[in-house]
Amino acid sequence: MKQEQRIDQYKSFKKFGSRIMVSTNMYGRGVDFERVNVVFNYDMPSNEITYLHRVGRAGRFGTKGIAISFVSTDEDKEVMEKVRKQFIVKLPELPDELDCSTYMT
Repeated sequence: MKQEQRIDQYKSFKKFGSRIMVSTNMYGRGVDFERVNVVFNYDMPSNEITYLHRVGRAGRFGTKGIAISFVSTDEDKEVMEKVRKQFIVKLPELPDELDCSTYMT
């Protein structure tokens, strides 16, 4: 993405024009967006701490949120297992249908 497009996307989040984020390391740290309900990890980060920073954009500031991560390699599975152990969370597979009340108020 060109710099101008990145800035436009950033402004859209800050003005609550977007509530779904495809997360990369670019927005993994150092930015706070209110009202982001859904974060997609299109590619898995290399470790559990980076994963936390990416998905931590969903459900901040008193809102609900959900993170959806695409796990496609053995390395991705290892990162997810480290996340599960480090943060003591359940990480179920994505169901065929999502109940919107789990990530929307």
